[in-house]
Amino acid sequence: MPFCHQKTAKKRRNRVARMSDAEIITIMLAFHYNSFRNFKHYYCQCVCKTWSHLFPGALSYNRFVELQPRCFVAMVMFLNLCCFGKCSGITFIDSTCIPVIHNKREHSMRVFKDMATKGKSTMGWFVGFKLHLVCNEKGEILNFVVTKANVDDRNDEVIKVLTEKLFGKLYADKGYISANLFGQLWDNGVHIVTGIKSNMKNKLMPIYDKIMLRKRSVIESVNDMLKNVAQLVHSRHRSVHNFIMNLLAALGTYCFFDNKPEVNFDFEIEEGNGQLVLFQ
Repeated sequence: MPFCHQKTAKKRRNRVARMSDAEIITIMLAFHYNSFRNFKHYYCQCVCKTWSHLFPGALSYNRFVELQPRCFVAMVMFLNLCCFGKCSGITFIDSTCIPVIHNKREHSMRVFKDMATKGKSTMGWFVGFKLHLVCNEKGEILNFVVTKANVDDRNDEVIKVLTEKLFGKLYADKGYISANLFGQLWDNGVHIVTGIKSNMKNKLMPIYDKIMLRKRSVIESVNDMLKNVAQLVHSRHRSVHNFIMNLLAALGTYCFFDNKPEVNFDFEIEEGNGQLVLFQ
């Protein structure tokens, strides 16, 4: 009986892609700058036709979508080294919902099956994930964490990652009230400041902290710009990998926006006793 060779593995070609990681990242960031709502229309009409002289080696749309996840490491390094800001001692923390499917179509979900969960925000129930952010008083993003929708904002692992390089004051909403969280952050050199609930006893607070709590709308404006300007949220994802790359690209694009929400310091604090002496 003649000896037969059986194919044990599928043959794959290892050709070098015509487009570099830098070109792919640039195209992804530029999408969130434009008014296009559909990435396929943007790539076929704008990149391949209008910008053909800038990207002479442009790939087909299907091939470009396949190559996006390969740029994950390069995108993360780009965000950490070039996009994110630095802590100045004044930090704001908040979370926002990232729905990936309409609530009525929850049971027919395929792409994020066994991954996306149901959670509740101030706007109601949603199915998807949750984005936790920290930013400074200039509106610059310092760090972020993506979790399932049913993860608490005060989760120890989430807080540990977000506050790894922070110091000074951390301003948050009432959802972060926790004695254990306060003690944990205090030991790490971070003083978390929150408001009080209606069923809690009133407590004395420096006027500076009261004013800065009112400025917590900075991070809420950051979330709003990520969703409505950078197009962070949509329900057209066809793979988990491209969902992650779209999220990273939206964060990177926001960092290059000219008009970021920031705190205007129009008051002075007298050194020594911490009293407010001037407010305009």
